[in-house]
Amino acid sequence: MPAPQPYSCGLGPAFDVIGGKWKGLILWRVHTAPRRFGELRRLIPGISEKVLNESLREMEAAGLVRREIFPEVPPRVEYSATPLGVELDIALAPLAKWGERYAERLAAEPA
Repeated sequence: MPAPQPYSCGLGPAFDVIGGKWKGLILWRVHTAPRRFGELRRLIPGISEKVLNESLREMEAAGLVRREIFPEVPPRVEYSATPLGVELDIALAPLAKWGERYAERLAAEPA
């Protein structure tokens, strides 16, 4: 196991668990209601099955997402945000708002 990274501020550990293109979107989709894998694929255009599966496993290992298996035939699996995941989603909301304003600014700039 690699040695833990030294951090100079809280952004380091936060980006360690949420870094990448898709994890923030996944968290945003599961924080309000439990979602099934296929539903997440439909709600997040462009994500591959492999990347969604890997991201969900990493987020589960980090304690952000809960995976619940229902004993049915066929088995039903739902993903939902843990309290830690909800807390992170709330913390990411201002960053998302900033991103929206920044994208509007870029769109308004002459080419």
